[in-house]
Amino acid sequence: MVTERILIITAEGTNGEDRSRTSLCFAAVSDYWALTKPDVNFLIVICTVVGFYLGCPLNFDALWLRLIRTLLGTLMVASGASTLNQYIERHHDARMRRTANRPLPAGRVSPGGTLLFGVVLASAGTIYLAVTVNLLASLLAILTLLTYLFAYTPLKRKTPICTLVGAFPGAMPPLIGWAAATGRLSLQALELCGFLFLWQFPHFMAIAWMYRDDYARAGYLVLPTENRERFVVWVTTVPILCLVILSLAPTPLASLVCRIGTFLLSLGLAYFGAQLALCRSTAAARRLLHGSIIYLPVIFVVLVADKVR
Repeated sequence: MVTERILIITAEGTNGEDRSRTSLCFAAVSDYWALTKPDVNFLIVICTVVGFYLGCPLNFDALWLRLIRTLLGTLMVASGASTLNQYIERHHDARMRRTANRPLPAGRVSPGGTLLFGVVLASAGTIYLAVTVNLLASLLAILTLLTYLFAYTPLKRKTPICTLVGAFPGAMPPLIGWAAATGRLSLQALELCGFLFLWQFPHFMAIAWMYRDDYARAGYLVLPTENRERFVVWVTTVPILCLVILSLAPTPLASLVCRIGTFLLSLGLAYFGAQLALCRSTAAARRLLHGSIIYLPVIFVVLVADKVR
C-alpha cells in the first residue's frame, strides 16, 4: 500500500510538472506571438492582398501561390519590424498604461531573445521575398523596415513630424503587393498607396488625442507641447480633404461609379474629422477612430468590387 501510494504521488507530481512545463511553453509562445502585433499584421495582410489583386495583370487564379509567398514574406518582415520596435522602445513602453503589460516591459521575455527573434524574422522575410517572389517586393520591404525602425521610431521621442515620417512605411504594404504581382510600380499603385498614406493621419491623430497623457508620460512627442489642439486640427483635416480630392482623381485605378463611392466614403470620414476639429474631445476622437477603422476596409472592398465588375 505504501509503495502504491508513493507511486501515485510520484505520478501526480510528474503530471503536475508536465502540465506546468506545457503551460510555460504556451505562455512563451503567446508572448512571442504578441511581439509580432497580430492585429497590425491583419491590416497589413489586407493591404497587401488588395495591392496584389488590383495590380494583377493576369488571371488571379493562376497567381495564388505567388500571393501566399508574398504574404508569408511580408508578414515575416512586418513581424520582425514590430518586434524590433518593441525592443527599441521597451523602456518607454514600460511608462505607458496601454503598453506596460506588453511581454518585454512586463519582463515575460528577455531583451536578448526579443532582439534575436526580430532580426531572424526580418532577415528571413526579406530573403524569402527576394528568392520566391521578386527583388522589387523585397527591396520595398527592406525600405519599409529601415524607415520604420531608424526614422519613425527615434523621431517619436523628438518631434511630432514623426507622424509624417511614419506614414511612409505604413503605406508600403499595397506597393509590396502590387510589385509582387507585376514586378513594377505604376501611377495606379501610387494612388492606392496614397489612400493608405493619407488615411493614417486622422487615424493616428484620434489615437494620439485619446492617449495624449499616456504618450507624454512615456516621453513620446507625437503631439507638440504647445499649440497641441491646433496641430491636431490641421493634421486631421488637411489629409482628409486630400482624401476627398484623391477619391475624384482622374486616374485609371477605378471607374466613375467607384470614384463616387470613394468620394462619399471620404466625405463620411471628413464628418468625423470635423467633429474632432471642432470639439477636440476624447469622445470625438473615439468616433473618428471607429470611423477610420471602418473607412479603409470599405474603400478596399469598393476598389476590389469595381475590378471584379
